[in-house]
Amino acid sequence: MFFDTYDTPVFRPPSEARSFILRVTRGCAHNKCTYCNMYRGVQFMMCSDADISKQIALAANYGKASVKRIFLADGDALVVSTDKLLKILSVLYETFPNLQRVSSYAAPQDILRKSVEELRQLKEAGLKLLYYGMESGDDSVLKAVNKGVTGQEAIEAGRRVTLSGMKLSMMIICGLAGTKGSEQHARETAKAINIIQPNMLSALCLMLYRGSELLNQYERGEFDPLSPVGIMREMHSIISRVEINAGHHCLFRSNHVSNYVQLAGTLPKDKNMLLAEMEFSIEKLAKLKDWDVYNNTRY
Repeated sequence: MFFDTYDTPVFRPPSEARSFILRVTRGCAHNKCTYCNMYRGVQFMMCSDADISKQIALAANYGKASVKRIFLADGDALVVSTDKLLKILSVLYETFPNLQRVSSYAAPQDILRKSVEELRQLKEAGLKLLYYGMESGDDSVLKAVNKGVTGQEAIEAGRRVTLSGMKLSMMIICGLAGTKGSEQHARETAKAINIIQPNMLSALCLMLYRGSELLNQYERGEFDPLSPVGIMREMHSIISRVEINAGHHCLFRSNHVSNYVQLAGTLPKDKNMLLAEMEFSIEKLAKLKDWDVYNNTRY
């Protein structure tokens, strides 16, 4: 029995805009982070082998040669067993002759359920890139937003990916700690980045999404969000502390829809340039007089 594969929202990273989106799960297995409403109305389930095969066949009929990248959805496809993922990857590379890479979101709990060797097997089978929303390296922030892991566990998850040889695109959220925890969030997040050494780093800005617990906390007076200038100061504090190892290059981006300022560079080469651009932005944002938190609300 097949369901309509795309009858619920489909989310993917901006860089996967031209990828074939293959749903291997629906929703998010954790689905408890207080800042997120992406899959609140979606009951989590594993897609059946038959449904996955149906999706692959439809894409193949559309044009085998045109598929060069595939993104495994939904929110945490890595929750699927290693054996099943290996079988899926084998079919994908057999079906699409020009396939260059397969990628996926990866929740920290799901990464930690797999050994470095399992991740290495998946990498060798063609799962070449994982998008990991670490969000923060601070224990207290991760606990407050119900991420499901400690700071040390969040670091261990990132390290397992890099040790496997996979490319790691890591996301952090500026403003997630609010005003009181901003400096500690910045300090601990930078420490985590320095240990993990991701290949790509994206700095998002906190949005208060309708349907999220964090917006409800704000409306009850329990969360004090940072202003745009406060968020940019926090981003500056993080990047000023980031130290990328010699010989390693990390692409940095702040080009998500949540970002006030679009920034792009490579660390460590462009660190001073990025900091200077942040300082210029802070000066401009400081002149805002009528900032309203509801401008940062997404319905």
